[in-house]
Amino acid sequence: MSLFNSTLLNEREQQLLSDAIHNIESQTDAELVTVLAKQADDYHYIPLLWASLLALLLPGAINYYPEWLNPHQLILSQWALFISLAMLFQIPALQYRLVPRRVRHWRASNLARRQFLEQNLHHTSGETGMLIFVSQAERYVEILVDRGISSKIPDAYWQAIVKQFTEQVRAGNVGKGFVECVEACGVELQRQLPATSEKNELPNHLVIL
Repeated sequence: MSLFNSTLLNEREQQLLSDAIHNIESQTDAELVTVLAKQADDYHYIPLLWASLLALLLPGAINYYPEWLNPHQLILSQWALFISLAMLFQIPALQYRLVPRRVRHWRASNLARRQFLEQNLHHTSGETGMLIFVSQAERYVEILVDRGISSKIPDAYWQAIVKQFTEQVRAGNVGKGFVECVEACGVELQRQLPATSEKNELPNHLVIL
């Protein structure tokens, strides 16, 4: 289950994105693939970790009142607290807040790199594959390019585009953000890698995970 109930792109938004990719690829040698994930991980282990930690802290919390519980009652209380918190922390919105931002972005970044390989972006002629990746729950955006692009355009160039797209994702405008991102990338791609032949090695449609 997704941490958010936000809706992924509808058919019209997906078609607009596909058209934008086709338009850019007709003017550049780059091969663009867009991937949208609902979330990078289910984070089921996070509630258990927090529940375990808080249950282990229970003896220390009542250390000043030893008459309250005997050892048997203390163990039962720990188990009851662990089970209660583990169930409570499964609530999606609460679970999300328990996951450190660094962990969320690390998981999303790992998924982006797996998708770069799974979508065969490392096998394009001229090594001109580009992945535009979004993980919606983590509100994470990343652009990955192969050597044919990075040799002409420094990775730092994409940072401003990623920042702008991330703001659109946070605002819930994923479809609009995708199209604007593709068009913004296309401006520099057309300058640095203008089309030398007509080709379409990879599909233009949005990949939804």
